[in-house]
Amino acid sequence: MMVIPAVDLRGGRCIRLRQGRPEAETVFSDDPVAVARHWAAHGVARLHVVDLDGAFAGTPKQVGLIKEIAKSVASPVEAGGGLRSLEAVETVLAAGARWAMLGTRAALDPQFLGEACRRFPGRIIVAVDASDGKVAVNGWTERLDLAAVDLAKRASQVGAAEILYTDIVRDGTQSGPNLAATEAVARAAGLPLLASGGVGTLEDLRRLALIPGVIGAVVGRALYTGAVDLKQALAELARC
Repeated sequence: MMVIPAVDLRGGRCIRLRQGRPEAETVFSDDPVAVARHWAAHGVARLHVVDLDGAFAGTPKQVGLIKEIAKSVASPVEAGGGLRSLEAVETVLAAGARWAMLGTRAALDPQFLGEACRRFPGRIIVAVDASDGKVAVNGWTERLDLAAVDLAKRASQVGAAEILYTDIVRDGTQSGPNLAATEAVARAAGLPLLASGGVGTLEDLRRLALIPGVIGAVVGRALYTGAVDLKQALAELARC
């Protein structure tokens, strides 16, 4: 199972939010490119880069930084945040991202999601961001009457490459992932799934690795605080 370091961009810095709340920000570096290089130097299978300014604004704001990160590391990059048009998706992919992550508009507009998957085959990851089993959109500020498992099924039906499932209540808390919900979404999707939200220990990663369909875990705050040692985690998870 992959361990995927998160590099979240806001105002040109590398930060982490707690439960996606913009007021609950911790700045970890003023040089996100250096952070990306640091994680990539461990030989990670990919990096998870999110344009938080874009997520809140509804349009990409950090394409320049995404491009600089992508060209500075050997690890492929999955990037998202504010990708709510086909043009925005194309811009991020052209900037060097291997995969584009679609969240808000993928949940609100099935036709758009289908068209994105057709136009960019194998390169669309659908972000299923949920609280209490319901999908959250618009920078996680709005809850829909749409079940996370139903969005996962829709993504599978239209040809998405992977699912990124995030329990937003646990995101940035290091309180442990929602294993039951992760398993339910993975089962519903029938696609490779990346788990995100709440990882705080190596044991959390071991437990995620036991869930059928989970191919990777996005880890943010736990890596930055040292609660999870990336070298140790990669060695451990390579056996899972």
